[in-house]
Amino acid sequence: MTYYPGEVNFRSADVIVINKIDSASPEDIETVRHNIEKANPNAIVVDAASPITVDDPSVIKGKRVLIIEDGPTLTHGGMKIGAGYVAAKKFGAAEITDPKPYAVGTIADTYKKYPDTGIILPAMGYSEQQIKDLEKTIENVPCDAVVIGTPIDLKRVAKIDKPSTRVRYELDEIGKPDLEDIITDFLKRKNLV
Repeated sequence: MTYYPGEVNFRSADVIVINKIDSASPEDIETVRHNIEKANPNAIVVDAASPITVDDPSVIKGKRVLIIEDGPTLTHGGMKIGAGYVAAKKFGAAEITDPKPYAVGTIADTYKKYPDTGIILPAMGYSEQQIKDLEKTIENVPCDAVVIGTPIDLKRVAKIDKPSTRVRYELDEIGKPDLEDIITDFLKRKNLV
């Protein structure tokens, strides 16, 4: 309710998905439900979970890991952790290595601008310089493996010479109506099917 444009989207949405109810606290879920009732009572609410999987859990178990997440989520999005951190904990990482002391260039600049980023490496962009700085920072961090929690397949754009695994999650709707029901109904009402 305090971020732009998130609040505007929340207030004007026809459908609101309350996601990650499998990992959020009941109090936080209730806060979201209260905010929906107050700010957008006509929205259709879909409950959902986001179960996390990784390509290769053995890369994480018992290892010192470096976690890379979507940069904007960690910086101006204000989140301290994301799917990579959750996966590292879920799949038994022995330690999460803080990348800050090893950051170079644009990554080091990001940590200066957003000092409360936490112990996650933010992937802040995909320009040639940003990729070079990300690769060098990854190379510098003393870890056994890299947990990639970015929305894109980071190994397609950056060279990562350490063992790594990608985190994935899917939307798992709980109950009815689900998004398919809502979209089908919308299409029928608009005579599009």
